[in-house]
Amino acid sequence: MKLNSKILIIAGSDSSGGAGIQADIKTITALGSYAMTAITAVTSQNTTGINAIVPIPTKVISKQIEFTSGDIKPDVIKIGMLHSTKVIETVINSLNKIKVKKIILDPVMVAKGGAKLVDYKSIKIIKTKLMKRVTLITPNIPEAEILTKTKIQDIDDMYIAGKKLLSLGAKNVLLKGGHLKNNYLYDLYLNKYEEKVFKNNKIKTKNTHGTGCTLSSAIAAYFSCGKTLKKSCELGINYVNRAIISGPNYGKGHGPINHINNIEIKKIK
Repeated sequence: MKLNSKILIIAGSDSSGGAGIQADIKTITALGSYAMTAITAVTSQNTTGINAIVPIPTKVISKQIEFTSGDIKPDVIKIGMLHSTKVIETVINSLNKIKVKKIILDPVMVAKGGAKLVDYKSIKIIKTKLMKRVTLITPNIPEAEILTKTKIQDIDDMYIAGKKLLSLGAKNVLLKGGHLKNNYLYDLYLNKYEEKVFKNNKIKTKNTHGTGCTLSSAIAAYFSCGKTLKKSCELGINYVNRAIISGPNYGKGHGPINHINNIEIKKIK
């Protein structure tokens, strides 16, 4: 397989391998792109929850971003876990230096088990500074509720929240509807000019650890190869759904998904 593009991931590490940097690398590699990383934090976690978060010094984060990009310039940047105002400011400063236009932001704010991962000041700076700097933001329902201060209970509420995100400065929004209690899964893509709802059957499983990280990285991979942003969202959603259906059923809690679902391994006779 020939590598199609280069993607820099700015995110935290997940020791269990299902989410974070590990999920990002697996996804981007499986979809034929070259993954580079700037790690913002090291976590101790498994499928049942997070045990510890150790932040990486901001100087090290900026060096990872700038030194890596100075040698191999990424076609797209994917941003995940940013756990403090200092880290967010550091990332913004580095983005201004390396001048990559295509940026996907997965605003990781709430862990799968419900634990809040960022404080109020961090949320404020994401809303006022970072969101305006990126190409696409991909919040789930709880994250969109935090960012817009809007209760989301159905697809109509998703539209309201999505338009609020646009009014706050987001250029494009993919609002993920997996937390809604429906038989179908609705993901809403919108910007100032168009709206699109991606409707899929909801897969009944507890094994969805890392789906948000995986989706944003899949979108980054497709987007980096020349697909439109809307098409990249559609293809990314399809990739994640296949990964959920073929999940390995590991762990006692929210298990990982199958990031290599699109790879066919031929046996040597």
